[in-house]
Amino acid sequence: MTTEQRTALITGANRGLGRAVAAELLARGLRIVVTARDEAEAAATARELGPEVRWAALDVTDQQSVDAARKAIGPVDILVSNAGVLLDSGSDPLSVSLDLVRQTFSVNLLGSWRVAQAFVPDMVRRRWGRVVLVSSGTGSFSHGLFAGSPGYSVSKTAVNGLTQLLAGQTKDYGVLVNAVNPGPTRTRMMPGAQRTAEEAARDVADAATLPDGGPTGTFRRGEQVFDW
Repeated sequence: MTTEQRTALITGANRGLGRAVAAELLARGLRIVVTARDEAEAAATARELGPEVRWAALDVTDQQSVDAARKAIGPVDILVSNAGVLLDSGSDPLSVSLDLVRQTFSVNLLGSWRVAQAFVPDMVRRRWGRVVLVSSGTGSFSHGLFAGSPGYSVSKTAVNGLTQLLAGQTKDYGVLVNAVNPGPTRTRMMPGAQRTAEEAARDVADAATLPDGGPTGTFRRGEQVFDW
C-alpha cells in the first residue's frame, strides 16, 4: 500500500472482530474511525484504542444514521463492513422465523450495501479505495450453505454477491473490493470457536491494505482464495 497515511472506517467496531480489526489497522499506521450503533460504546472503544482514534455512531440499518455518520466523518480511504448478526442458529430452512431472516438481511446485506453507497463513491471520485466485506464460509456454494443457520448463511451468500457487484463497478477506479472469510472466530456470536478475533483480524487487515493493482472481487483469507 502507498506510504500515504490512509483513513479506515470499521463498522461494528465496539467489540469482537471489529474491535480487533481496528486495533490491527491502527498498529499498521492507519488513521482509524470506529463506529457502532451505540454512541457511548463507540466512544469508549475509541478511548481504549488511543487518543488519535475517532469514533461515530452508525447504525447500518438506519439511513439517517448512516447519512449523519458520513457527514460527520467525511471521506474515508478504507471501509471494513464488519457489522453483522447471527439470529437463527439452531433453526432450519423449513421452520426458521422469516422475521429473523428479515432482520438478518437488514443488517448483513442491506446494512453493508447502505454503508457502501455512503462511502464508496468518494473512493471512486478520488480513484483509490479498499473495501472489505466480512463474509462466511457458510454462505459459499463451493463449501456448502449451512442449514443450521439458514438466514445467516443466505445473507452471507448475498454479501458475496454484493462483493462481486461492487468490485465490478469500481475496478477501473483504483478501488479494490474483497470479501473475507474469517472462519469460526471466538466472539460473542461464536464464543466456543478456537480462532481468536486478533488472528482473524490480521486477515481482514491484509485485505484492507492490499497494494495497488491487487486482487479485487475475491473471497479470501490471507493469501488463500476460496471459490464462491
